Amino acid sequence: MSIKKDINLLYEMGSIRFIERTWRQFLNLSFANLAEHTLRVTWISLILAKHENVENTEKVIKMALIHDISEGRTGDVNYLSRQYTVRNEEKAITDILKDTSLAPEFIDLWKEYEKLDTIEAQIVKDADNLDVDFELQEQKAKGGVLNDKWKDMRKYVSENKLYTKTAKELWNQLQDSDPNDWHMVGNNRFTSGDWKG
Repeated sequence: MSIKKDINLLYEMGSIRFIERTWRQFLNLSFANLAEHTLRVTWISLILAKHENVENTEKVIKMALIHDISEGRTGDVNYLSRQYTVRNEEKAITDILKDTSLAPEFIDLWKEYEKLDTIEAQIVKDADNLDVDFELQEQKAKGGVLNDKWKDMRKYVSENKLYTKTAKELWNQLQDSDPNDWHMVGNNRFTSGDWKG
């Protein structure tokens, strides 16, 4: 374990904001980069864990932080390119964390996530999948059509690839949600501030 390796890790984590996810390949839409995706997956995971009464939310948060970090080296491989690409995510995650203070714990968490055998791993996987639907709702609010075109695929995911009851409920409610409600109908200048009539 080395402080220099930890510093290098922190620089590498800073660089994930430059890793575009392969969404851009489809219709050249502006979607979240790897860092932005990881942040929202972490928040979705925390909310799912609370609703699922999972006590070890620290584990869930750590697993969410590590779940896709290997993509900083392997790239994001989408549903189309997965047919043609072989990735070595375990080598990537091991090399990223090698000789850092986080190595043993976070490699084990990543392996647990990959197996999907625990409630914590299933929650993070649900969050990873749900982030796609948040992105699609945001694109729809901007006038994008991808949400409608992917409706059947995302419904299949909701029915067959989500593990927790809360994730399924969240997915259903998300379909009619407005990404702008948090600032348009929440507390703001018009609803509760100095312009309230």
